[in-house]
Amino acid sequence: MRIHFISLGCPKNLVDSELMMGKLLNSGHRVVTDPLSAEAIVVNTCGFIEGAKRESIEKILEVAEYKRGGNLQKLVVTGCLAQRYKGELVENLPEVDVFVGTGEFQNIVDILGNGETTKRGYFDQKTYLDLDGQFRINSEPFYRAYLKISEGCLKRCSFCAIPHIRGSLQSRPLSKVIEEARRLISTGVQEITVISHDFTDYGWDLRRDRKGPVELLRGLSDLEGLKWIRLLYLYPDGVTSEMVDLIKERENLIPYFDLPFQHVSDRILSLMNRRTTKEELSRIVEEIRSKIPEAVLRTQFLVGFPGESEEEFEEVLHFVEKYEFDRVGGFIFSPEEGTKAAALEDRVEQEIKERRYHQLMELQQPISRKKNQMLVGKTLPVVIDGVSEESEHLLQGRLATQAPDIDGVVLINDGQAEVGTIVPVVIHEALEYDLIGAITSSH
Repeated sequence: MRIHFISLGCPKNLVDSELMMGKLLNSGHRVVTDPLSAEAIVVNTCGFIEGAKRESIEKILEVAEYKRGGNLQKLVVTGCLAQRYKGELVENLPEVDVFVGTGEFQNIVDILGNGETTKRGYFDQKTYLDLDGQFRINSEPFYRAYLKISEGCLKRCSFCAIPHIRGSLQSRPLSKVIEEARRLISTGVQEITVISHDFTDYGWDLRRDRKGPVELLRGLSDLEGLKWIRLLYLYPDGVTSEMVDLIKERENLIPYFDLPFQHVSDRILSLMNRRTTKEELSRIVEEIRSKIPEAVLRTQFLVGFPGESEEEFEEVLHFVEKYEFDRVGGFIFSPEEGTKAAALEDRVEQEIKERRYHQLMELQQPISRKKNQMLVGKTLPVVIDGVSEESEHLLQGRLATQAPDIDGVVLINDGQAEVGTIVPVVIHEALEYDLIGAITSSH
């Protein structure tokens, strides 16, 4: 069959799609980029927050239209939304032929080949973790890849549905992670982004031969051929001095700290079941900044949590003003079924939540521009991603501290270089999120 994939949500979901692609290709199917030519389409959904759920449903209904007079014979929905709302979706979305949960997608070949059965839902297991390093198709450009090290989450934040959907923490053995990294390097990958629900808890569940996040970082850093190793999703209380020191010491460990704080009011943090305090969060920021002044700090805040007062929201604003984070993301609280926060009273009105969100984002904009302006005049290594999305006359690349599809980019208006190469670029202009520069003549 000709099969097209649509992967929504986070990079962890994308890796699941890549595993499915690998299994299908090994079984003689074809993965196609044009949905109109596909005989089957797999929509790998996100069900984390309200906006993501809405996007997933809209995409499913949009794809279902391809059945009208086209090639599409089978519409398959996988991922978090399918797992979380299995009963409701099977009943209310007749347009979908098969639903596959987060613990069954590894059986995609058998499920697609099972054309005789009337079974529409596969949800027997909650979570699947690739322990053996099975073949997957890297859907990213040839020089970069995501590396998933675990599944599920050990934490129980009161607003988060991930443990309900994906289960508790399951870590891949260190040897298997290193093996996969070696395979990726052999295909030309030089930039790896390590992903999990919480990097700092890696290995906690491995009773035998337990290896933690620092050992994992050291093992990846030792591999020849990896120029950039970037981490996503570090729960703040797991960031140790040893980890910070290692990142400072190793050139290929990018000083990029993605630390979702969520809030800084001790009362709200407690209601969120976050195991940190405002004082501890301040200490973490100050330690990183003192040891690695050039480090990029990225964080997220959840606004409008039940009971959040104006004064407590102001605490967040003052914290952002004080520490001037390189990047700040904001999320508006939505009550997620099955979470403790969904049962909390004293809800913040939607209008107030939206106003607070915009206040936070407006506060961050000039800070982001100021941070970028500090790079003007510097010559920095930039990986070339290709022709700019904004203009065919510009090249587009990224600094090591710009995560793909998350952060800003470097627009290059002078000079040429091959895609995937890392070249010196002089930064000569700064915008709120992007930079503009020229490849140096010495290149």
